Amino acid sequence: MSDLLKWSPFSSSRRTSPFTAVLRSPSDLLDSVERMFDSAAGPAPIRVDEYVDGKTLVVRAEMPGVDPDKDIEVTMDEGYLRIRAERQEKEEHKEKGRYRSEFRYGSFSRNIPLPDGVKEEDIKATYTNGVLEVRAPLPDEAQATEPKKLPITRG
Repeated sequence: MSDLLKWSPFSSSRRTSPFTAVLRSPSDLLDSVERMFDSAAGPAPIRVDEYVDGKTLVVRAEMPGVDPDKDIEVTMDEGYLRIRAERQEKEEHKEKGRYRSEFRYGSFSRNIPLPDGVKEEDIKATYTNGVLEVRAPLPDEAQATEPKKLPITRG
């Protein structure tokens, strides 16, 4: 879930160009371009799986190591499902006169457009084994219909 770039002291350059990512895979190129245009001051994007299960929109996000009661906020605002999370982990190791401390932290967010007619009171969010799952029942009129041919008039 992290957008940190891996760095090796043996690599030729510390900077990774989005154009070198195309050599690895097209999805790496898209990720690199997204990072280029993301605001450095804002929260990092959350990677999600989004799919329709019957008549329900399902959004799943891996968020290990967070407390859903304190660190995750799920809201519906202006037609968007908004997911925000804050992660703060701290580890301390003390042994034989040595002290080592490690901590990881960061803010993450994602805005997912919802179809018209989704009701906030129908949206359910659960957090199990480090995975946030949000289910939003889709309204009947939002279901796909057969294409209908429209008449064309001559002017």
